[in-house]
Amino acid sequence: MEDIGTSVTVLARTATAGPGLVRTLVELRPLGRHAGVSGAGGELWFVIDGSGRLEVGGVPGPALVRDRGLRVPAGTAYQLAADGGGLLRLDVVALPATGASPTEGNARSAAGGADVLLSRDLLDCPVEVTGDRRFRVLFGPGRDCAAATQFVGEIPPGRAPEHSHPYDEVVLILHGTGVAHAGGAERELSAGTCLHLPPGLPHCLENTGTQPMRVLGVFHPAGSPAAKLAR
Repeated sequence: MEDIGTSVTVLARTATAGPGLVRTLVELRPLGRHAGVSGAGGELWFVIDGSGRLEVGGVPGPALVRDRGLRVPAGTAYQLAADGGGLLRLDVVALPATGASPTEGNARSAAGGADVLLSRDLLDCPVEVTGDRRFRVLFGPGRDCAAATQFVGEIPPGRAPEHSHPYDEVVLILHGTGVAHAGGAERELSAGTCLHLPPGLPHCLENTGTQPMRVLGVFHPAGSPAAKLAR
């Protein structure tokens, strides 16, 4: 399939040497098309805006609708097609390879193993609370992905104390405005801003608006978004 009306932008790489998370924004104009193959460690997708269709091996996959997450096994050849109603925007995070080859991953899928394409809607995920922050985990330990965690969180107006995590994380701002305080530096935040938060980096995200700031996070290795390192 020839790509038509497609923009693919790499937003973040979490490692300059060795394997790491790679976050990519895929945008399809109305009726646009795009073909690709998922990375050697599999991928976690999230539909930010718009709607469209997914095919894997010529077979229709889950519909692409807003706030739907997908776990795509390693080495999956896919085709995307946007509907005619507006821009289709997908967040795609490629995970580090775990040692299994794409061929082995596809063999497990064909045999009905755990490594199959899955989709999950955000509103079907339970709300979890840590302090004054709320989040929903789409994929993670106990939710069909042992390698990494994908979640959407809400940050209320204000600034929380600085903290750090034991995992490597990429964060995408979906809605709202604020300031990231990380490693002694500050960065303005708005919808579309992408951040890389390495393990152990002291940081906090300050919401300077009047409504909750909505963030999409993916981190590796997997765990709870509430996990923090002792200070």
